[in-house]
Amino acid sequence: MNANDIFHGITDIRDDLIDGAEKIPGNRKRWLPKRWLGVVAAALAVVILGGIFLRPGGESTAYAIAQAEYPEMAPYPFLESDEYDEAAFDAWNDSVMNQRRNLGDTSSLQSFFARSAQTFLTGTEGENRVYSPLNVYMALSMLAQLTDGESQNQILTLLGSDSMDALRKQASDVWNANYWNDGSVTSILASSLWLNQDLKFNQDTMDTLAQNFYASSYQGKMGTESINKAFQDWLDEQTGGLLKEQAQDIKLDSSTVLALASTVYFQARWYSQFSEENTSPQIFHSQNGDLETEFMHDWGSADHYFWGDRFTALHQPFDNSGAMWFILPEDGMTPEELLTDPETVEFLFAKDKYSEWKNWMWLFVNKAIPKFDVCSQLDLREGLENLGITDVFDPVRSDFTPMTGNREEIALTKVDHAARVVIDEEGCTATAFTAMALAAGGPEDKEVDFVLDRPFLFCITGKSGLPLFLGVVNNPVGN
Repeated sequence: MNANDIFHGITDIRDDLIDGAEKIPGNRKRWLPKRWLGVVAAALAVVILGGIFLRPGGESTAYAIAQAEYPEMAPYPFLESDEYDEAAFDAWNDSVMNQRRNLGDTSSLQSFFARSAQTFLTGTEGENRVYSPLNVYMALSMLAQLTDGESQNQILTLLGSDSMDALRKQASDVWNANYWNDGSVTSILASSLWLNQDLKFNQDTMDTLAQNFYASSYQGKMGTESINKAFQDWLDEQTGGLLKEQAQDIKLDSSTVLALASTVYFQARWYSQFSEENTSPQIFHSQNGDLETEFMHDWGSADHYFWGDRFTALHQPFDNSGAMWFILPEDGMTPEELLTDPETVEFLFAKDKYSEWKNWMWLFVNKAIPKFDVCSQLDLREGLENLGITDVFDPVRSDFTPMTGNREEIALTKVDHAARVVIDEEGCTATAFTAMALAAGGPEDKEVDFVLDRPFLFCITGKSGLPLFLGVVNNPVGN
């Protein structure tokens, strides 16, 4: 998709920018079944504030100053018919091959995912929590591009990169390895920057963000209702309308220098769907008492069964994509406690669990999975500071010269992260199992029951095998 076409005519912030919000990159028509389902969405908004060189007044216009181009994918050839069309298949396969990237050693990524998950998924106090490590990784990578000196070094250290050049390449490869939009699976990582009209920005930096991070940039008058609506509409559109309430909470006042937004939208159907006839009410034992909710059932299907000293796990593959992993703590252990167990963390962030994990076998599995819709909203500032990113929050020590070329007192003031996961019989974006606790030596029977009736962890992976979403489900009925 050519972003020049997308942004043509967006000039007036009060009219054209708002009307054109639906044309922003990534806002292409998404597959929806007879009822929407199987959707995972996450949004991360980073707001950078500083006031000493901003002046009141000015024109109320906004325009795109750097434009991202998204890859085009040919439609999945079996959407409408099972008949083989060689030309359609070849076109689709070519577009698939164009998206493949060799990510090489991902140990630095896995380390960041593990450390950040332990930081942001613990302390739930019985509430549901959803976190997208890939989403936060992309946002921090862009933030590193905007900074220099110790501000940048702290971000590079947390992300495990030894240089900005290495991070740019890795971020670009990660983006492409997880991008998918063929009508069968939707996996879109979108990003944007919104600059105050008085900011003297560095065009080379904005172009680098567009080329390597697929981020488009706009400039307009901060503090106006129109630019707040445009920003909120962008967040809402990129997350499929699933985080409308959370997006409306984010407002940009007149002292805002720049707002950075990064989103993930994922949608896929199960490879083997659940029958609605087998869905029935069942009790889920939450920390706050027993709850009745709808459970999906599948009896006697052959599947991989994984285990460790303190957990059992199962995966539910998506059609033409990754999988959803369900990790059940041993009886008496909470999901939060499981996140501090080294063996569980190793399993959770292993890119290829089949080759990297020895404790698994084929079994006939009787599954019972609760349908749920979980959502959470987090302020990541304190957690990022605990992880070593401090200078960008200090207007005296922060260094944003690659963005502006000026050494003004600019600081990161707020980091919001919102995510939501929905699951039903046809598709999934985040779900949970409750499995019976088994010994570390593995099950002796060839058939096991998985009854997801107590708190658990989940992990959603895409084509790359990296975790798109992680979560703790303490209550499948509500948040």
